[in-house]
Amino acid sequence: MKQIHFQRSTWNHIRLHVLPTDQFKTFAISVYIGRPLAEETVTTTALTPFVLRRGTESLPETQQFREHLDDLYGAGFGFDIYKRGDYQIVQMRMDIINDRFVSSNESLLKKGLEFVGETLTSPAQENGHFRTKYVDAEKQTLQKRIEAVINDKVRYAAERCLEEMCSEEPYRLHALGKIQALESINSQNLYEQYKDWIENAPIDIYVVGNTSLEEVEAIVKQAFTIERTKDVGYETVIQKGLSREVKTVVERLDVNQGKLNMGLRTNVSYGDDQYPVALMYNGVLGGYPHSKLFINVREKASLAYYASSRFDGHKGILTLQSGIETENYEKAVDIIKKQLQAMEQGQISDTEMSQTRAMISNQLRELQDSAFELISFDFNAILSGKERTVTDLIASVEQIEVSAIAEVAKRVQLDTIYFLRDQKGE
Repeated sequence: MKQIHFQRSTWNHIRLHVLPTDQFKTFAISVYIGRPLAEETVTTTALTPFVLRRGTESLPETQQFREHLDDLYGAGFGFDIYKRGDYQIVQMRMDIINDRFVSSNESLLKKGLEFVGETLTSPAQENGHFRTKYVDAEKQTLQKRIEAVINDKVRYAAERCLEEMCSEEPYRLHALGKIQALESINSQNLYEQYKDWIENAPIDIYVVGNTSLEEVEAIVKQAFTIERTKDVGYETVIQKGLSREVKTVVERLDVNQGKLNMGLRTNVSYGDDQYPVALMYNGVLGGYPHSKLFINVREKASLAYYASSRFDGHKGILTLQSGIETENYEKAVDIIKKQLQAMEQGQISDTEMSQTRAMISNQLRELQDSAFELISFDFNAILSGKERTVTDLIASVEQIEVSAIAEVAKRVQLDTIYFLRDQKGE
């Protein structure tokens, strides 16, 4: 497996990361703009990219904006909004074909970076602020996105568990913000928040493709016209060693199936040496179809329609998700706790170890087949301050023994049990 080496530089307090490679027929462009999760900015930050995608200074009408992508040989453009640790991240991405495969007179990488740069830094305006019709329309779009999370009870239960678990931490906030906050947002105050965001937020620009750092840097200097005055990075703060009574929350809504979620603090984060062990812990416990939760809760005991776990290494939080019949609540909680105890006691079979190692290693190897996955993996280093390579991480996973997983398991603390159930009965 070949090593991946991004070339890096900094310009205008913006970090540039370029991976020169002829592996792909396209250029992958990603721009990450972060902001600490905060009640007063989470909704405006989430709304901003929806408005930015409506038009730019040179392409002020949305139809013009979209047609321009067709002119760029059907380039793909989009954005994501999510949280990593206590940060809200907006990621803009573009996938544009390499000039070698089309008859273009101009550099398509240049055109692509110019498009992304203008989208981010020169939005369509009226009277010195965002266009009101765009803001009003996209407020409705964002409201529908938030409502979709609420209406999807699996996602809703997962979010509510985290909200209860992290009630005193920024992580309680959803990356899309709050419906209640939308009413007070208008084109003027949103534009003011946007200006503060792009001038002061950490910004990372990634390009993967047949190019060089020098070429990308020259284009970025022309395409990203932002006045920035200071370097801004990410700080990772993990709540470790919290000891408190397990918090139990039961919520009643009109649901047919109970959603049992648990939040655990692993006391391990991406930057820790024990991170590969935590990956194995999650994989054996509930990350894959061969895991303890799936086999023992769903298959053997027939207590759950689904049962799995997820690990957020940037926050050090592991969550368990399961769908159960309401009357099986006590049984399900008991058998899940038994799986946690089994992990502490090192009751992990050779098959569980070998299958988990294989699954994690295969997933990591597959990253190398996708430019955007390579970018996402590298961005973990920017967020955490800990640089890892895919090769090193695979090697670490391959060497992990049961005893190391048991040691990590002893540090894991069950923090919150959240149960979403129907409105009937006791």
